[in-house]
Amino acid sequence: MKGDDSMDLKEKMKVIESVSDGGSTFEVLEFDNLDGASDPAMAMALYFAKQSGLRSRIVRVKLNNSSVKTEAGALYYSKGNLVSDAKMGGVGGFFKKGISGALTSESLVKPSYKGTGEIYLEPSFKHYYIMELKNETIIIDKGVFYCCSDSLELKAVSQKNVSSAILGGDGIFQLRVSGTGVLILELSVPKNEIVEYELNGSEELKVDGDFSFARTASVNFSVTKSQKSLFKSAMSGEGFLNTYSGTGKVWLAPTSSIYREFGYGFMPGNSGMDNNEID
Repeated sequence: MKGDDSMDLKEKMKVIESVSDGGSTFEVLEFDNLDGASDPAMAMALYFAKQSGLRSRIVRVKLNNSSVKTEAGALYYSKGNLVSDAKMGGVGGFFKKGISGALTSESLVKPSYKGTGEIYLEPSFKHYYIMELKNETIIIDKGVFYCCSDSLELKAVSQKNVSSAILGGDGIFQLRVSGTGVLILELSVPKNEIVEYELNGSEELKVDGDFSFARTASVNFSVTKSQKSLFKSAMSGEGFLNTYSGTGKVWLAPTSSIYREFGYGFMPGNSGMDNNEID
C-alpha cells in the first residue's frame, strides 16, 4: 500500500482529545464506524453498538525526540526511529517489583519507548481519561494505568491503616504517580460521568462503595463506620464507608456499578492509601 498511513487513519478515525507534554503528543482516536461485518449476527451487533454510541478507541503517542512509558503488552504497533527499554534493574529490584506488581494488579515492567515516531496502543471499547500533572503526586487504583510521560515516576505504595487494607476493597498496595507530565488511565466510565471533588481540609468525603479511582497523595484515606457504633452501622444498612479527608482531590466514577451490572470489564476501585513506599 502506498501513501501515508496516518492519512489512511485520518479518514477512518477522528482525534477526540489531544494533549502534549512538550515532547510527546498524546491523542485519543475514535473509529466512527466499524464496517467489517461478515455475517448477519455480527452486522446486528455492530448496528446496535453504533446506535448506542459504543465506539472503538485507540491511543496514539507522537514522539519528537522524547519518551513514554506504557502498560506492558499495550503496544499495538509503531513506526519511526524508536528504541524500546524494559529494564528491571538488579535482582533485588526484580523481586520487589514482582511482589508489588502482583499485589497492585499492575504488570512487572512498564516498558518505555524513546526516539522520534509514533506508537499506537491496543484498541478498546473502554474510555481513556487524560490527566496533566504539574509537580504533583497522585495515587491511582490498581489496573487503570495505561501510559504516561517518561518524566513521571511510578512506585507501588502501601496502606498503613489496617482497616483500609482489609475493608477498603483494594488490598494493601496501589500505584503512586509523581512529577510533571501526562498520564492516561483506562476506565470503563466515560469522562463526562467522572466527578472530581476538591477537599479543603475541613470536611470529609464518605463513599459507600469502591468507585473512587484516584486521589491526590495529600488526601488521607480510611474506612470508618457509618454510625458511631457497629450496631447502629448495621441497623442503618450502610456498614463501613470509604472516607477521605485532608486537602486535595478525589476522582469518582459513580456510574461504575451500573456498568458492572451490565457485565462490562474493569470497574475502578477505591484508591485510598498512605504513602509508604516499597523501595
